[in-house]
Amino acid sequence: MNVLIIEDEHLTAQRIITLLHEINPGIRVMAVLDSVKSSVQWFLSGEKPELVFMDIQLADGLSFDIFEQVSIEYPVIFITAFQEYAIKAFKVNSVDYLLKPISKGDLQAAIQKFENVFARNLNPPTVDKGILESIRQMISKPYKSRFMIKVGEKIKSVDVNNVLYFYSLEKGTYLHTNEHRNYAIDYTLDSLCEILDPEIFFRINRRYIISHAAISEMVSLSGSKLRVRLLHSDDPEIYISRERLAEFKAYLDR
Repeated sequence: MNVLIIEDEHLTAQRIITLLHEINPGIRVMAVLDSVKSSVQWFLSGEKPELVFMDIQLADGLSFDIFEQVSIEYPVIFITAFQEYAIKAFKVNSVDYLLKPISKGDLQAAIQKFENVFARNLNPPTVDKGILESIRQMISKPYKSRFMIKVGEKIKSVDVNNVLYFYSLEKGTYLHTNEHRNYAIDYTLDSLCEILDPEIFFRINRRYIISHAAISEMVSLSGSKLRVRLLHSDDPEIYISRERLAEFKAYLDR
């Protein structure tokens, strides 16, 4: 079976590949794509997968945008972090959907559903654009709800509500939880600003994105400077950049 994976989270994509090969070593992953643009280009190249795994939210938009630019005649298994109530409509318009974090049992059941349709020579389900549009409106402003973290050989799901702040260190990006744990993530701070809820998180300078709950102390300094101390942090020199100070005060006063 030839499959295509459209997923912008590297760890999630790798987990799908690993689980697919455990379920059926004969499955061939044709490509792993991480954006609407690269997906459209791939489909236009004439490649023909038998099954597509497609995340709803990609690096440059919603995967629904792909359907508006190319005709996809292949069965789709959607991948999403959204709760089930928001995507029930997919049940009758795609092979299946998978909620993150993806379990082997759910993936195996979705593959079996696809194989049942194929074995019985039934026409695979197609995606109804009208339903896609209604769901697009429901989730038109989706913010990141969880992060998939690799811990040794295991994959851990960290709910964004448990994150106090994000920070950059050397060439890496990390999140810090309210359990006093640090985890490396496959995002830059710039990309995080696009997917985090601005009502909860604020980028105070080039190195930190923080939540309200992360602040343990604020000290007003001369020259309109503001220094903050963060929970569990040993960094004594965290300042709000001068150009962000007014916006930060408005953020605190929401």
